[in-house]
Amino acid sequence: MMKTSVDLQRIRGYIQDFQLERLLSPSDSLPLQLRYYEREEIILHEGDELDGLYFQVAGRTKVSSSVTTGKALLLRFCGPLSVFGDVELIQNVAIQSQVEAVEASAFLFVNKRSVEAELTHNNPLLHELLKHLSYKLLTCTTASRINLLASVEERFASYLLSTKLQHEFGKEIKTPHIAEIASLIGTTPRHLNRVVTKLCKIGVIIKDKKKIAVQDWNHLDHISNGLRYE
Repeated sequence: MMKTSVDLQRIRGYIQDFQLERLLSPSDSLPLQLRYYEREEIILHEGDELDGLYFQVAGRTKVSSSVTTGKALLLRFCGPLSVFGDVELIQNVAIQSQVEAVEASAFLFVNKRSVEAELTHNNPLLHELLKHLSYKLLTCTTASRINLLASVEERFASYLLSTKLQHEFGKEIKTPHIAEIASLIGTTPRHLNRVVTKLCKIGVIIKDKKKIAVQDWNHLDHISNGLRYE
């Protein structure tokens, strides 16, 4: 269950670690709180009203979005320093995606009223939120375009190449689990397994239990048609 703390020494430590001095201050004008979540605990519930801004300073989380049928689409995994609540705060809407702790995670939390007051005069904070918003827009737009227009084989090849490059979004979508990869690239585990089997047969990849290793990066690049999730 979520635990909270107002340990100023620890809060100042996180602010220094992530160079947030210009954005956040453990003063009365911007009250900060540490929130801790255990593995599989929900941090933000889709559809709920936003209570504040969350800066992830430790752990790993996953972000997903659901539809009325109950199905959920995995969007990305996040680590420090990720920001949650920026979209909802700027657009004044309910929480758009569910955020769940994949492992024990910690957040610097600022309540909504305090953030809204800060945004009227704190240009560095506003600039930081816009940076995170533009990054999310860019990566979501790119992923949506690939998932809508490319074949599953092209998507999977692009996924493997994107995670190899270790760019920011490549790290955020990296997972060893077939079901999660399938969700990220907009297909079913059964369909993805068929693609994996085909690529194994022609020697592009090998699959050993839960691990996939690429044998022929050049062939994989040819299959991807130059597409990347980045």
